[in-house]
Amino acid sequence: MHLGRMIDKCRGVQAGMQGEYVYPCPMDLRLLQFAGISPEEFIREVRGKTDEEIVEWFRMRATSRSRREIEAWNEMFLKAEPDTDERRAYFQKTRDALDPRRTDITTWADLLDLDEQRPVPTRHAPATTGGLA
Repeated sequence: MHLGRMIDKCRGVQAGMQGEYVYPCPMDLRLLQFAGISPEEFIREVRGKTDEEIVEWFRMRATSRSRREIEAWNEMFLKAEPDTDERRAYFQKTRDALDPRRTDITTWADLLDLDEQRPVPTRHAPATTGGLA
């Protein structure tokens, strides 16, 4: 599910117009590692190809995975949250700058959707124990 976004970011880098977008970002690296493709190889393949050609190349080049492995990876990708104090601080600062009311957003995928102004369903905050252990 991240491939289309990564293709667009590569094209922006190649054109010198990536703006705030970073290639390869940690999310790109997760996908590339899962596929067994280096960031350098991927960006070389993007040059001069259509989306369809890149997707076909990616399918042919990527490490063979079962449908179940791909679905599990996609699920993990959608649920990935900041995993260090530094990343949590960055995440919260970014989220709060976009919409401080959306404290329900805790995943990188939802943060990207919020940033790129796609609808993000309201998530329910996890239940708390009210301070009791």
